Order: sequence, then structure tokens, then C-alpha cells
Amino acid sequence: MTDDSSTADDSKADDSSDDRVRVWLVERTYSDDELNIVILVYATEDGERYHRRERALTSFTGATRETKASLLVPRNSLGTVDDPETRAQYAAEASRVAAKHDPEDAI
Repeated sequence: MTDDSSTADDSKADDSSDDRVRVWLVERTYSDDELNIVILVYATEDGERYHRRERALTSFTGATRETKASLLVPRNSLGTVDDPETRAQYAAEASRVAAKHDPEDAI
């Protein structure tokens, strides 16, 4: 997996926007280095591309900091998932989340 953790504007935007890609939450873990950092990984439904975000655990309080089921992120803020096993895992989880949730759902 190639790491590309640049910050993207995830404000509400039209799905048909050419420069944005819809990604779905596939992983939520704690950082090994910092105990109060949560790492959120979103991936495309084919599992080939991902977007990573790091957030302080304290930022999860309040409705304005909800973790959304899906984001629209600029294409250039996506990394490539090189490992076939991880790609399959991300594809399965992204498809499951997409089938179960609306993009704006808090999960």
C-alpha cells in the first residue's frame, strides 16, 4: 500500500464531479505511535485506491466531527493499494458499507 495521507476537502459535492472519487470507510484503527490518534482508511469499491485520515481521539465528540460512511475526495489524494490481499479486503468492506449505508451516514 502506498501511503498518501494528504488532507482533502470532503465537503458535500456532486458524485459526478470529475476530479473527485467516492470512497467508503473500510478501516478504523489506533495509531501505534500515538494512543489518542485514530486512523481512518477509506477505499474505492474495487479496493484499488484508498484515502487515509488521522484524527485526534478528542475530535470525535460532537455532531460536526462524525465519521461519515463515505467521502468524496480529490483523485490526487488517493493512494494505490499494491497488496492483492489488502485490495480484496478493502473491496469487500467498501462494498459492504456502500450497500448498508448512505454516504452521509455517521458510522
